[in-house]
Amino acid sequence: MNFKEKLSKIVKKNNSLLCIGLDTDIEKIPKHLFKINKTPFLEFNKSIIEATKEFVCAYKINMAFYEVFGKSGFEILEETISYIPKDIIVILDGKRNDIGNTAKMYAKSLFEVLNADAVTVNPYLGKDSVLPFLEYTNKCSFILCRTSNPSAVDFQNLIVSNTPIYQLVARKIKEWNNFDNCGAVVGATYPNELKIIREILGEEIPILIPGIGAQGGDIEKTVKYGTNKSGEMAIINSSRGIIYAAKDESFSEKAKIEARSLRDEINRYK
Repeated sequence: MNFKEKLSKIVKKNNSLLCIGLDTDIEKIPKHLFKINKTPFLEFNKSIIEATKEFVCAYKINMAFYEVFGKSGFEILEETISYIPKDIIVILDGKRNDIGNTAKMYAKSLFEVLNADAVTVNPYLGKDSVLPFLEYTNKCSFILCRTSNPSAVDFQNLIVSNTPIYQLVARKIKEWNNFDNCGAVVGATYPNELKIIREILGEEIPILIPGIGAQGGDIEKTVKYGTNKSGEMAIINSSRGIIYAAKDESFSEKAKIEARSLRDEINRYK
């Protein structure tokens, strides 16, 4: 089963385009977990996954929050991935890339060692640095196109030959999609750009959309502009607004409530 087949199945099963970001910050998880468990970080992740798994199509794991702990962080990352139900998409968000040989090792570590379904990739080095990721034809590489952070305009909106760079990147993503395994990362905080990028990419390239929730992206516009005509091919991510909905013993139950609510709100606009 390739990535898009797996995505389609879980979207239909859970009636969901929602992705939850497991950006687990040791300073923000409920303090009581440190008193009752030897692995509070992992226990937090497991509780969030258990509470929300019926409302999502994917989990996005921001690797920086794990790598900061060295060896133990890598072990937590592996255990977290193993706890996610096998029919749910796992996205490893490390925004990796380098020259070809190094990119090949990055791709191998993410897709073979950690067994991710998808990764985020920086296209700045060009096609030869992206190809090692695309050689994993059953996986998906979400290529940074128009990111959600405020200073994305510093480079991504620069005009080259009368065209903003983010649009040129979108065209390259479509051009590189020979194996039907490219995706794009486009922030919900820039809905007009999201609309343009969907038009460039067409109907069949999935878009990973961060920026709703704590970052303030508009849900209605995100769904309207980010999905295709069938209301699919968008993975809409929320992290802090769900996983830190409460900081006491009720944290997992509150996360469940927030996940269900956001899933249902997204579906209202499909």
